Amino acid sequence: MGYVFLQFSCIYVSNYITFVLRLVESLSVSQEDLSSLPVAFFLPMLICYIDESGTPETPGTTSHYVLAGIAIPIAKWKIYESAIRKVKSKYGLDGNEVHSAYIPRPIIEQNHIPDFYKLNYQDRKAAVIKLRNKELFRLKASPKTHKQYQQTKKNYRQTEEYIHLTGAERKGLLVELSELISKWPDVRLFADCIDKVHFDVVRAKRSIDEEAFIQLISRF
Repeated sequence: MGYVFLQFSCIYVSNYITFVLRLVESLSVSQEDLSSLPVAFFLPMLICYIDESGTPETPGTTSHYVLAGIAIPIAKWKIYESAIRKVKSKYGLDGNEVHSAYIPRPIIEQNHIPDFYKLNYQDRKAAVIKLRNKELFRLKASPKTHKQYQQTKKNYRQTEEYIHLTGAERKGLLVELSELISKWPDVRLFADCIDKVHFDVVRAKRSIDEEAFIQLISRF
């Protein structure tokens, strides 16, 4: 969804630049006149990344549906992205996505590895993967644990990018990223949260995810 909105924004800014240039040409505005135009005339371009939490279906698997957006000035996008990458690199997460819902989850295998915190990242990963594979083979061996096998495999997949980090390190990652973003004065974070129990589809005349999207872009 973030990608679609980014494409829309690029189209918008392209049209806006064309509009300004044509307007300047039609009015025969000189360079001096152009520099005297109010700053508000040249609207800053913002990129808005959108992501959801929960499921829009009723009842679905969640009681609420949340759609959030973060708006970043395009002129600062690369600067802020570089700052985020620097933090991720510090924690051995180059090229990986940060899922705040999965990162805090306990990785119980670490408790069974002697002096886990003393190992380097590569050895930590290898030790955790070894224990996880052993557990998966155990569950897969019996038809009675087929469901448990599938769920365990899914759980492992959700946290596999973070198994080299201790609980304290994973918490530190989230805190460091949160503090970094909180210091960006020109970035805005906004969201729409829908309680599916009280949402009236008939009265709204649109689905939950459509309503959330409309409310979100109205805030943008």
